[in-house]
Amino acid sequence: MPAPALPARIAAVGRALPAHAYDQETLLAALQRHWGDRVHNPARLEQLHRNALVRERHLALPLEAYPALDSFGAANDAWIRCAVDLGEQALRDALDRAAVRPDEVRHLYFVSVTGIATPSIDARLCNRMGLRSDLKRTPIFGLGCVAGAAGVARAADVLRAFPDEVAVLLSVELCSLTLQRGDLSIPNLIASGLFGDGAAAVVLTGAERAGVGPRVVATRSVFYPGTESVMGWEVGSAGFRVVLSGEVPRLALGIRKDVDEFLAAHDLSLAEIGSFVCHPGGPKVLEAFERALELPREALGLTWRSLRDVGNLSSASVLFVLGDTLALRPPAPGTYGLMIAMGPGFCSELVLLQW
Repeated sequence: MPAPALPARIAAVGRALPAHAYDQETLLAALQRHWGDRVHNPARLEQLHRNALVRERHLALPLEAYPALDSFGAANDAWIRCAVDLGEQALRDALDRAAVRPDEVRHLYFVSVTGIATPSIDARLCNRMGLRSDLKRTPIFGLGCVAGAAGVARAADVLRAFPDEVAVLLSVELCSLTLQRGDLSIPNLIASGLFGDGAAAVVLTGAERAGVGPRVVATRSVFYPGTESVMGWEVGSAGFRVVLSGEVPRLALGIRKDVDEFLAAHDLSLAEIGSFVCHPGGPKVLEAFERALELPREALGLTWRSLRDVGNLSSASVLFVLGDTLALRPPAPGTYGLMIAMGPGFCSELVLLQW
């Protein structure tokens, strides 16, 4: 039998946030002015924003520029322009941290669910950054919040086949450019207080390259049949209208079975996991994770911190938490970690790490 393929390593995480940062009170006041008396229960809007437990968020554009985005086309043009700039910042940061040259990258995965472009954002970065002409690009749209963990998994998968190569995942999410200013539904009001903008990049190296970051030991994708209506977009002439069901926390509670089965397949138990890198979907989702996995609040401390400081950045969020784990709370060598994210489908992605 052939020897099993050796796992890739996470060499570095780079991050970038737009320069326009606003505290939650400022954003709430701007929305209250915009919606005025069309919000039948103003106290409800304020309550939803406070319940998100977000202190500050970064926006792709200055706050005063958003009223001029009067069509899907205008918002998407802004997304393309800002995504290229912010994506370049995150990608350069990750490559610098990993001491990897742009021309050493052989595979580039780009994920986003907040805008569309053809050529895709990764293609637009090729000339800017001197990426290889034979770069294997994979732009992915539609995975939403799960795409950060899923992208790490896909990049790690390809490096098992090409252990001497480098793969990069780039996530750019500009959620503010999708906000439907005419939609007064509860899901949109929740989204207006929860989601922010940001970009993150992860450099992964094959097993034949020297590296010191955590190994991607194994991955698992889980799809939950019949749950298409739980989360996603309704796409219309005004752009992306958020679909966000109250079923999400209940589905998050079911993650324990998936985690136990995944770990058991690798002769591990939950008690042997010393580090958790979870997507900060929102307070109710995080509380569901804690309850399902029987975790104390400090186990997801960096996830709660990311939610508070920058909000939910869709697919980039779990990568921000991964970056914080590497920089602020690196586990001892040999420690197992678990990356968890959930998203439209409805689905979850599990990534087993070992430092």
